[in-house]
Amino acid sequence: MNRRRSIAAALLAAALGAGAPTGAASAQLHQERSLYRNIFVTQDGDERCLLFRARRGLGRESCKLMSDPDRMVFEYTQMMMAGLYLNPEPKRILIIGLGGATIPSALQALVPNAQIDVVELDGAVGRVAQTYFGFKPGPRTKVSIEDGRVFVKRAGRAKAAYDMIMLDAFEADYIPEHMLTREFLQEVKAIMAPRGVLVANTWSSSGLYDHESVTYGAVFGDFFNMKLGNRIIVAQLGGLPSAEVLKRNAATWEPQLARRGATSAFLLPLLQVRPDWDPKARILTDQYSPSNVLNAQKR
Repeated sequence: MNRRRSIAAALLAAALGAGAPTGAASAQLHQERSLYRNIFVTQDGDERCLLFRARRGLGRESCKLMSDPDRMVFEYTQMMMAGLYLNPEPKRILIIGLGGATIPSALQALVPNAQIDVVELDGAVGRVAQTYFGFKPGPRTKVSIEDGRVFVKRAGRAKAAYDMIMLDAFEADYIPEHMLTREFLQEVKAIMAPRGVLVANTWSSSGLYDHESVTYGAVFGDFFNMKLGNRIIVAQLGGLPSAEVLKRNAATWEPQLARRGATSAFLLPLLQVRPDWDPKARILTDQYSPSNVLNAQKR
């Protein structure tokens, strides 16, 4: 038995090394199999990362610079901070998807008086975020270990009203299909305050792109379509703000966001509304959400 474990550890180490940058000093800090996935924590030099697959080249869920923990490593996390340009003073925030807690940690620091609800399906991810990524839920932050859609349904029954909702729930391949549908987004919309802001992390090259776009449009109307490797959808109930309002709020947040890597020079040009998808694509519903098939068509 011990010999088998030694062989498995050697194979895993080889896989991790194969996916690491050339010349980097790679180390595996943690590995476990949770109820839902394999979880790995690796460190290459100053960068510590959470992975749901052994090889770094197959995707990193979260990364942190140990020498500059406040800086956001991934551009998509920087892009999600643009939600603060639409509502610079959210009082109640919902974040679905924890990962390495980059976004919850940032928002705790940026809006310390806000009540923050974080929802994560996998309790093991929550433990890893605290142990390896320094996540410390503050007195106004509550972490719930449950399915994000179940939480939203329960919040709807409780008549919750969030000023900002951030959707960042990913499995190894993509967003769970029951959190892609019109019905789910309608449930999310129902728990948003009158000028509530939605910020959703998706992919810009997904085979679901057209379907996602028309689905979000059917529920929220016009939205900002921020595109790089990831696509961040930003919507606001009651209509999108003007360019003048965005610039004013961006200036307010510039000192704090810039040191995290989210400068206004980077974010403002990405806040585009122009549609670039097929408006005749089929809307995703609870009866029609074949995400595995549609996403595979783009690969």
